[in-house]
Amino acid sequence: MLIVTGGGGFIGSVVVWALNEAGRQDVVIVDRFGTDDKWRNIAKRDFFEIVATEHMPAWLERHGREVEAVFHLGANASTTERDADLIIETNLNSSIGWWRWCAAHGTKLIYASSAATYGDGARGFDDAGGYAELKELRPMNLYGWSKHAFDLWALREAAKGHAPPFWAGLKFFNVFGPNEYHKGDMMSLVAKNYAKVVAGETIRLFKSHRPGIADGDQRRDFVYVKDCADAMLWLWRQCGQCGIYNIGTGAARSFRELMEATGAACGKPLKIDYVDTPPEIRSSYQYLTEARLSHLRAAGYNAPFTSLEDAVGDFVTGYLTAPDPYL
Repeated sequence: MLIVTGGGGFIGSVVVWALNEAGRQDVVIVDRFGTDDKWRNIAKRDFFEIVATEHMPAWLERHGREVEAVFHLGANASTTERDADLIIETNLNSSIGWWRWCAAHGTKLIYASSAATYGDGARGFDDAGGYAELKELRPMNLYGWSKHAFDLWALREAAKGHAPPFWAGLKFFNVFGPNEYHKGDMMSLVAKNYAKVVAGETIRLFKSHRPGIADGDQRRDFVYVKDCADAMLWLWRQCGQCGIYNIGTGAARSFRELMEATGAACGKPLKIDYVDTPPEIRSSYQYLTEARLSHLRAAGYNAPFTSLEDAVGDFVTGYLTAPDPYL
């Protein structure tokens, strides 16, 4: 059996889809769904069981020997969360618990880190460094710190020989695609602005507050969620070099280009109003993220990442325009 924590969330539900596509139905989805439409993320999926997070210890007592691998994607992903106790419990301590369980039971572990660990990017976005290089990173928010703290903890434990037989921590960059609809303000700009673009309305992008960078030319490494799932399944199958890997395209693109691709996919001219970046986030706003893929490529993953235009086109025409937009 395979466990996917956060299996009802954005990336987690797409991993479940990819596992189904690979012929695996023995998937245990660990998540809570509440009263909104998050359940639709897994409405088309085949699975063995759905288990609430708080019931997992008892479930593992009964079925732990049958678990082949854990994809630990469950987390509080809010970059504006201020409750440190909540973040420590849900992001750091939960990850430590899964690591220790996998190490004790000889189970493979693939977990979600984040590009937020790189902070303002002043030290680059290279995934080939070791503990000393990672130690120099300075995340700019609580969420990024929680992911960074676990990355460092994992490397220390691995150095002591206290690790799962195979493990990989994945620093996801700006992931977008189907099944992100429950994320509210954390949705991608494609999902947020699709309806406005179709209606011919003006969308808003942040002005630049740095000399030499044009409005809308702030850049991110936008990566399609299906590509993320492909990379994860490849790492799980290969079980090669353990460590931390960037998951991005390696090519930063501007927010303006992202929305131009959305307009092209919708067949609509784009109207943009540039507005001031809110003062409360202006000092910590990133103007560039771009994954270095040296570690992932050296491990042997040679698959191309979908271009921005093709990924946005697939998202818009295959999902956002469909009566049922879910994967």
